[in-house]
Amino acid sequence: MLRTLCLTFISVSLALGISAQDTQFRPREQQIPPPECMNLHPAWQGQPIACPPLMHERWLRDLEHWRMERRIRIAYDPSRYDTPELRWTQSSFIQPQMMVHDRYFYDPVAGRYTVDRYVNDVEKRYGGIDAVLIWATYPNMGIDDRNQLEIVASMPGGIEGLRQMVADFHRRGVRVLFPMMMWDQGTHEPSQPWPDAVAGLMKQIGADGINGDTQDGVPLGFSLAAEKAGHPLAFEPEGSPSDEALAWNVLNWGQYSFPFIPEVDKYKWLEPRHMVNISDRWNLDKTSDLQFAFFNGIGWESWENVWSIWNGITPRDAEATRRMATIERAVAPFLVSPQWEPLFPMRNFGVYASRWPVENETVWTIVNRNPYDIGGRQMDVFVTPGMRYFDLYHGVELTPAIEGPLAVLSFEIEGNGYGAILATPGEPSAAIKALLPRMAAMTKQPLASFSHEWKVLPQQIVPIAATKPASETPAGMVRIPGGDFVFRVRGTEIEGGSDNGVDVQYPWENSPRRFHEERMQIKPFFIDTYPVTNAQFKEFLDAAHYAPQDKINFLRDWKNGTYPEGWDSRPVTWVSMEDARAYAAWAGKRLPHEWEWQLAAQGTDGREYPWGNTWQTVNVPPPDQGRTMRGPDPVDAHPLGASPYGVMDLVGNVWQWTDEFTDEHTRTAIVRGGEYYEPQGSIWYFPQAYRNDEHSKVLLMAPGYDRSGGVGFRCVRDAQ
Repeated sequence: MLRTLCLTFISVSLALGISAQDTQFRPREQQIPPPECMNLHPAWQGQPIACPPLMHERWLRDLEHWRMERRIRIAYDPSRYDTPELRWTQSSFIQPQMMVHDRYFYDPVAGRYTVDRYVNDVEKRYGGIDAVLIWATYPNMGIDDRNQLEIVASMPGGIEGLRQMVADFHRRGVRVLFPMMMWDQGTHEPSQPWPDAVAGLMKQIGADGINGDTQDGVPLGFSLAAEKAGHPLAFEPEGSPSDEALAWNVLNWGQYSFPFIPEVDKYKWLEPRHMVNISDRWNLDKTSDLQFAFFNGIGWESWENVWSIWNGITPRDAEATRRMATIERAVAPFLVSPQWEPLFPMRNFGVYASRWPVENETVWTIVNRNPYDIGGRQMDVFVTPGMRYFDLYHGVELTPAIEGPLAVLSFEIEGNGYGAILATPGEPSAAIKALLPRMAAMTKQPLASFSHEWKVLPQQIVPIAATKPASETPAGMVRIPGGDFVFRVRGTEIEGGSDNGVDVQYPWENSPRRFHEERMQIKPFFIDTYPVTNAQFKEFLDAAHYAPQDKINFLRDWKNGTYPEGWDSRPVTWVSMEDARAYAAWAGKRLPHEWEWQLAAQGTDGREYPWGNTWQTVNVPPPDQGRTMRGPDPVDAHPLGASPYGVMDLVGNVWQWTDEFTDEHTRTAIVRGGEYYEPQGSIWYFPQAYRNDEHSKVLLMAPGYDRSGGVGFRCVRDAQ
């Protein structure tokens, strides 16, 4: 027993020694905490812990030792931070994730990229951006078998259009990243290894970097492939990389927690030239994101369009971003200082600073975590003859109060606000001289005067013009009598929960939301018995000589102007909403409103599937779980899947276009019925919606991008 206790004690002691030998202030994930004694402890937590003398110095020396030892342990190689093609990352402070569907980025009517409009908008609203992460894939990916690179190549203009679009961003001083999703192993397999395929496409279009979606570090092989291709790329994982991977992941996202006292970013501490963009997509209040970024001398992911869910930056946060980023850009050479001193001692509780010395000059970045303004004496520095001090935030020079060996600096800092000080001998640099009047003008109006109220972005449904009413049932259609109908449906979005702004906003609602219910009166109408087939669509092409302006992916599975042999009765796919509308107009019909489609599928008894309340595999095509789509079944292959009205092939073969919705930034379409294609290997692929009370939402950009092998359509005609 004694031997067992001794062995247990030794084991525990060794474990504690191993975990504690690097530092007394071990990082918590990506953040290094301050000394515990700095926290304010309420009475019910026991006696407050007083910081012993020189605690800050002890904490700082401990962190410096940890950094030195950690670099040795990981055999740290900093060479990529010296690579000329990657140095831009060290001052890339503001980077939005931009959906390609953003209407400020692409004009589907004119059929052209509008990069200047997009950049002008973010400059006006929050002071501009340094880089942009262009997102073309999720949440649409998996609706067909295009892999992530093929979806990017489907963007308007193809490779040449992408190259010019990237060049337009470069002309505005903005670097360009694209994402890669290594979870995308259910769609087409590339013709070469993924690292080479990614590097090759990025070289073709001139992009600057890659965001590793869901990755806790992008593997070294991707950097090596880009360098082998002669086009080095900046790799930015979404998650926290290993310390060793810091050598080739020159950026990363910061998925932070936000205690009262700002914590030190571990990666920035290990390598001061490393850039972190704090990402906090769902938070409505960005104050902590911005303050932690400013304190750490890093950046922020100014992400507003979250998979078409608009989480817009409030006016106050936008103005804080403008001021913070303006200062950071002007003092960027200081913010990579190897002598960075976080938590520089300040005089007032709740005011925290980082000190950034470079040669004989020093910058301090300061945040006030208190909700109230603090003025007067803020910080002490040792007297240095000839040293001048500038309040960079307010754009004025300060006159220190000399008290023995100390120079005391006094200035104002707003509640939840920012400050920045420069100490310099003699004349400030040209960059600082240009900054001072800009900041003086910018800060005349306090941040508190800007609204901090978050507002949902309203949506509108795109009207569908009525057809000439029919008095008798047209050939190939079924009459739906209409009447009183409870339209109850929910969106299948993977993210967003039941937050305000998720899914769509119907005309009777005051905001977009996931769950919908409305009792309505529906007028009688006729609906196609089956989805439009390849043979019917070819009849339209031959008669109308229809040729879309954007031909990318148009009837992609056809060859030489016709469909594959034996596919005449299969639903036509690889047609955009515009293509479907053109067919409908030629046929004297229109696309259905979603509630019309649902009534035709559900009847008035609320059934879960067109045939009843139990899923029946015989009523739908067998799922295709391969990496290449086999093609849909003939529309008449599953007669037992009929709805109460005799409408066929509603579920499980191909999705069907219904309503389109727009807001200021995004166009989306509701598709109904689900499809046969089910790519495997990831929860992130486009979600199915087989039930009558579910719908899915496709993000729209341009016809060539929107077309899919998993989406077809059927038409309706109004009844007298």
